[in-house]
Amino acid sequence: MEKYFACSSKGFPRKDEIIKLYLSSESLKVQCFFQSENELASKRMLSVFTSGGLAPSLEIINSTYNGIFHFNLTSFSDRVFWLIDIPRENITKNTAIAAVEEWLVRITLHHGLNIYATEGTLLDTAREPILQWTLGVVMPESEVSKLYAHVIELKVTKCPCANDVALLGFILNTTLDGVYIGLSFSGFWHYSDTIWYNLTETIYSQLREEHTGLSVVDMVLTNHFLVILTTLGLFVSGDLRYPSTQDLMLSRQDFCGFERVDYIKGKLWNNERCFANREHFEVDYVSIIFDRNRTLSEASSCFYSKEPFRQWSPCLHYISKGVKNIPPSVITFLVDQEHGTGVYLLFNQIQKIATAFVCFLKNNRLSELPKFPPFQFPSSFSSPVGMVFHPRSHFLYAYGNQVWLSVDGGNTFELIADFHDDIIKNTYHSFYTSDITFVSESGKVYLTKAGLERYSEIGNVADKIFTLYYDHLGFIHKLTPGRFEADRSLATSRNSKSIFGQAPDMGFETALAPQYITLTEIIFFAYVPENEPQETIYTKKFNNIHHGKVIHSRKTGRAFIRKILQHKTPKGFLSSVTAEIIDPFGTEEEKESSCLSASLSIKQTGHSAYQLTLDLQNASASFQDTDIEKTVVIPGFSSFLITTLLDGSNALAIATMPARAPNNMTFLKDSWFLYNFGQRNGRMWNIYSQPCNYQFQHLDSLSLNTVKYIDLGHSHVFKVEILPWPKGARTLEIPLLKVIVGNPTLLEVKAEDSFDDTESYVMEISVASKVLHKGSTSLAFIAWGASTECFITTIMSTMKSSCSYLRSMRHIPSKFIPLEDWISGVHKDSQGFNLIKTLPINYRPPSNMGIAIPLTDNFYHADPSKPIPRNLFHKSKEAGKYKQCANVSTREECNCTNDQKFSHAVAFSDCREKVPRFKFPVTQYPISLEIYNKDGHVPVKPPYLVTVTEVNMRKNWNLKHHVPENVKKMKDYLEQILHAPVYNPLGLNLSIKGSELFHFRVSVAPGLTFCNLVEEFQIYVDETPLPFPGHTLVAVAAAVVLGGLIFTAFMFQLHNIHPLRAFQKWIRSKVNFSSSTVSELGQR
Repeated sequence: MEKYFACSSKGFPRKDEIIKLYLSSESLKVQCFFQSENELASKRMLSVFTSGGLAPSLEIINSTYNGIFHFNLTSFSDRVFWLIDIPRENITKNTAIAAVEEWLVRITLHHGLNIYATEGTLLDTAREPILQWTLGVVMPESEVSKLYAHVIELKVTKCPCANDVALLGFILNTTLDGVYIGLSFSGFWHYSDTIWYNLTETIYSQLREEHTGLSVVDMVLTNHFLVILTTLGLFVSGDLRYPSTQDLMLSRQDFCGFERVDYIKGKLWNNERCFANREHFEVDYVSIIFDRNRTLSEASSCFYSKEPFRQWSPCLHYISKGVKNIPPSVITFLVDQEHGTGVYLLFNQIQKIATAFVCFLKNNRLSELPKFPPFQFPSSFSSPVGMVFHPRSHFLYAYGNQVWLSVDGGNTFELIADFHDDIIKNTYHSFYTSDITFVSESGKVYLTKAGLERYSEIGNVADKIFTLYYDHLGFIHKLTPGRFEADRSLATSRNSKSIFGQAPDMGFETALAPQYITLTEIIFFAYVPENEPQETIYTKKFNNIHHGKVIHSRKTGRAFIRKILQHKTPKGFLSSVTAEIIDPFGTEEEKESSCLSASLSIKQTGHSAYQLTLDLQNASASFQDTDIEKTVVIPGFSSFLITTLLDGSNALAIATMPARAPNNMTFLKDSWFLYNFGQRNGRMWNIYSQPCNYQFQHLDSLSLNTVKYIDLGHSHVFKVEILPWPKGARTLEIPLLKVIVGNPTLLEVKAEDSFDDTESYVMEISVASKVLHKGSTSLAFIAWGASTECFITTIMSTMKSSCSYLRSMRHIPSKFIPLEDWISGVHKDSQGFNLIKTLPINYRPPSNMGIAIPLTDNFYHADPSKPIPRNLFHKSKEAGKYKQCANVSTREECNCTNDQKFSHAVAFSDCREKVPRFKFPVTQYPISLEIYNKDGHVPVKPPYLVTVTEVNMRKNWNLKHHVPENVKKMKDYLEQILHAPVYNPLGLNLSIKGSELFHFRVSVAPGLTFCNLVEEFQIYVDETPLPFPGHTLVAVAAAVVLGGLIFTAFMFQLHNIHPLRAFQKWIRSKVNFSSSTVSELGQR
């Protein structure tokens, strides 16, 4: 009896179906159960685990977040499933439409135990931009089926952040007009889940004249816009984040001089990046390339634009100074946002030379100066098709009849694969698994991993009309007009045998000659006959596809290919591989080759040619036709590949190592051996991919593709581990990991590696931000020796030299008040003083002009239906503006949330009802600040410095702080720039001598962090004593004295009394009296 553990948020899933959960504006409800042959068996299985205390747990993960939710352990007798109901705000509090990552979910029957573990995805359908629109007229399946006969090609594009959300467009022949696009939000797992839209009338509404021959040519879905190239022009949607109407509207972008014949041969290119939690420097670019005739102007065959894709600039003429002679045509133009450059793939049609060209891009303008010297590909790269960045990485692939990889922004390229006459026409990528699939014109399908310098052939596609698509979990799908196929095996490898067939033999039609080096090391030489035509020699040689593969003998034995060698000698062997023997190879026996029963003499007849002669003492011993292409192996000497039989006792052979070949020597029976790696009677050897040989894990994160924010002066440590697999496998005593930084000038990276006692390889990476420059770059960990069969060979992390959206600064109150007390409004101290103040309705703090004259624009505890106090004076009436309560009539209509009611931010002052209350005076109040992020919290201290302001322009407060000598210079420098006082946050104290509400804002000074760290807090000063009336008494006394003087002067004037004259007269009389007295004394 088979049982399957399954979970779903919408009914019962199909057998072996990937878990697809959807988060709407409501709560997330998930059911988990055992699928069995009947309901009774499912209930019985459920009760067994529930009675044992086991219930499922749900883990939600993305690049910056992970959370664990546990199902209810209680079992209900009428249920056949476990149920969990998670409120939306417990997963995310954001509701705005935006590009948002699709979550990975892992469900286990018990957290920490790997019991019935399964994984799936969780899509936020309430926020995903494209899902908020009706793209056109919805088409029933019966109408869609009528289109199949007219479809000649398919185009698929997916949301950069949620790869399960994708669009599929039909490219039609000339017998039918229209734009028909299918939308899937479940990764095209089921054809019936796809919603089909007819956008024909939407396109026609933007056209003035031509209405015939309409079809999709190409599509790109960016983070916020949909760009559709049709045979009648280029059409761009509005910003998908702001649905003004339910129906999607498109606007036509004009390109002067271009007609239908140009649009048919046009192609769109872009660099797929996810801009969840978008930074200001993150923006999507799209380019359009037209394959124009040479008689037309080449200067306008390439255009590029950044969102909102309304202004398109030419990109071709900027390269004229970088490439000599005849200007080449542009095959691809991409924008590399990590380096701030434009990258071209150019091809000179006359000289048949392909070139990569990189120039600076600044302020949306291309520089005429190249960043690097142009990279010229060899002439063998004769059919370039395109160039593409692997999503969310710096790995740049140029493809055509060859595949080249650049890890340094286009400065240099390394050859990955050479397909000679076959041409890669399309590439398909999975950011989650780092898979890259190449499909050639012949239908062959090849697989590599991002950054890996090896690849494999995984099958072929027989369908004439198809496209491939990777969903969010890295499962590959084959899409045809009327059918979708996907891997349902849920095996470790995401490559479906049902899609591409059995794994192909990567061997080639020639004989191999083994040459033992040691008991565990062997060299295989590939034989090239002398008469082999020059143009087909490559079919007889080892090439890059064989690197890291396993040679299998049809008899017995396997060897792992470690290195590929190309050489011109010895004659007849133009390539070879060194391999490590996994299982010993079987030799020929006498019953298969009778020559083994005789002695063997060897004589040189040419430079690398030798004659092999058998000892005729044994009449039954002879060479036979079946011995041709077998190899004579003699321990300690060169091996010999038999090429021709002269007669039964003589054969001609070529030596694998002429310098080690014996001459005129005889080897007795049983001292020489014969191996059969020929192909004369059917190839006796095969080459297949190596099973996964390493386990690669991220020790610090549950996500394979993390996003880390590195603030200025901070660092982050990564730790990854590689374990040899299977256990006990041989590990090379060299670094097993390659670390590549996309933009090494942005961040400082240090690495330390070691092998532990279990032979696991551990690497620790420290990434630090040292310069005041915002940007992002990818950091790749590549297990360069891993097989392409491994699920994980590359771990890709995005490093942002920026501020994390989770990083904030908080004020720590001097006294903690529980939430329930805030709600009740009562929290008393030991003396019975209530530490919470409920503000009056429509309250405004006083100003410097007086309590009754508020001048601030900020209302607190706003209610538009109630009167506004302290509104008697003209200046007070002019001040005061509602924010949350603007244009509403009651407080209920303000829609204040609980978070807004308890927020200290001035933006939510309308909602704020209660504030901390203090007794007058407030002295030496400690302003304690901490910075919170995902990893915890730390106190704010130097080198951070802060500014403090009162948002309502109140005075009567001051700050006290200590400034060490090592901080003083920075403080003085910042004060000159900011024209405001700057304080040391460590030990900062506040004193207040005023009354009522004070609202402070503390900001970290710029230049010390990428973050805009701002915190606000409020203090209500109550029980202020009445002020001493000294000023009033002085004023009254002065008025009384002045009034008395004026009254006395008036009375003197009224009665004609002149005090001054009387005083002067009295003085003169005094003087005269004194003079007469003196004269009398003189006469005596």
